Amino acid sequence: MRILVIGCGSIGMRHLRNLKSLGNHELFACDPVPENLKRAKQECGAQPFDSVKTALQAGADIAFVTTPSHLHVPIALQAARAGCHMFIEKPLSHTDEGLDELVETVRKKDLITMVGCNMRFHHGPATIKQLLDAGVIGKITSAIMEAGYYMPDWHPDKDYRARYSANRAMGGGVVLDAIHEIDYARWLLGEVTEVFCAGGKMSSLDIDVEDSVNVVMQFAAGFSIMLHLDYIQRTYARSCKIIGEEGTISWDVAGPFRWYSAKTKQWTVIDPPPGYTINDMYIEELRHFLDCYAHRKKATLDVEDGARVTRLALAIKRSMNTGQKVTL
Repeated sequence: MRILVIGCGSIGMRHLRNLKSLGNHELFACDPVPENLKRAKQECGAQPFDSVKTALQAGADIAFVTTPSHLHVPIALQAARAGCHMFIEKPLSHTDEGLDELVETVRKKDLITMVGCNMRFHHGPATIKQLLDAGVIGKITSAIMEAGYYMPDWHPDKDYRARYSANRAMGGGVVLDAIHEIDYARWLLGEVTEVFCAGGKMSSLDIDVEDSVNVVMQFAAGFSIMLHLDYIQRTYARSCKIIGEEGTISWDVAGPFRWYSAKTKQWTVIDPPPGYTINDMYIEELRHFLDCYAHRKKATLDVEDGARVTRLALAIKRSMNTGQKVTL
């Protein structure tokens, strides 16, 4: 396959390296920064392009859109019109402008698409999904989810103030940046009907976006959950607890995965696969997408579903800005 990666920053390079490791693909790289293109060529053997137009003219089968968030939809529309199947990094967009056009273009062109919410492929959420599907904790009554990290420490080799995460105009802010939790909450628990969010810029970080939010999400199944997201915690935090009538599932990235059964009155600990690393979920994500492309089947989070998650995140931001509950 001929695969084009548009945007060769940290996540773009990760995908290029992983694509190289997965098979004998012909790799193209597009980025306006010469140093990024040089690295893509040297490390992955990718043919370099400095413009999206010329890169698409090279005839790629698949385009990976791994640019800052505010560029995702415009570039994805270019790729879709060129007939490229697409993998688009999260979030799909920072606004709803162009989402309907992108969904319609993809549908008309019959393209295989996927939005890269990689936490669906992490050992933790993936195991939670298996347990919930098996009904091990009975009827779900509530859940608590959290994700937090200190923004300057995420990429310490770069000035955090220049990153898209720190800039409103580039689609930054913890709600969209940490959309993983919003996505996998919906993936695990079903459709959301109402949201209420309190938060904003709470720290002294030199950014113009929200860095801490608390969200109540009401689900169609009748229960609600609490979700906390922040850019402030000095230690990386990511956890999920789901409470059911017959037990509890508890996952913390810093500790053991376990679930409690009311029938046995015991906790069961589930270890990750031997030698498990963070990159494993990115590898599994790519394997899933490439398999969907090869067999022309729907991906776990295609553009149409990704647009729904984006609109859910935008509703959370709207609630934060207005102080009002938002009905979906």
